[in-house]
Amino acid sequence: MRLDCGLRDARHRCEDALDAHLAGPHFHEMRAAHLAVLLLIPAFAEAQMSIDAKTASKMIDGCVAHSSAKSQSHAIAVYDAGGQPVALLRMDGNSPGVTDFAMQKAAAAAHWRFSTAQMETSARATPGFGNAPRVVTVPGGVPVFSADGVTFLGAVGVSGEAPQDDAACAEAAVKAAGLSISRKR
Repeated sequence: MRLDCGLRDARHRCEDALDAHLAGPHFHEMRAAHLAVLLLIPAFAEAQMSIDAKTASKMIDGCVAHSSAKSQSHAIAVYDAGGQPVALLRMDGNSPGVTDFAMQKAAAAAHWRFSTAQMETSARATPGFGNAPRVVTVPGGVPVFSADGVTFLGAVGVSGEAPQDDAACAEAAVKAAGLSISRKR
């Protein structure tokens, strides 16, 4: 919330400065510079609102606890809002292919901002969707939103067991960090 207020204030300062220069001789140059700043503000907010290493570690710990309690073994990938990896763990007993699949699930959920289980449903209902870039139609990738469900923060992908177990572990990861897998509007 504090970031939003700061961005709103910055935007108003830029707009006020633009208004002050309307009558000046360098109107077009100043207007272009101020508009460039205004266009960068949303990108700055997106970059600042993402999963950090500490949160990713909590998520991995939550999935490991869930998996261990069920005597299972997973590979867990946590990605930020920009679709880049933040943390990765391959629990004992998993092949590199399982790790790659967890990463693909996380990247898909980060790119599309909905779960890979929903992608499976969408692929059946929407011709061609299953062939779209970064679509994974196996459960285990979930988006991560702020606790209030308003802000998209990234995604987690899990692989190594049955798809339903992968999805449950991914959800446990998000819950362990106090975040949400659902967007609230």
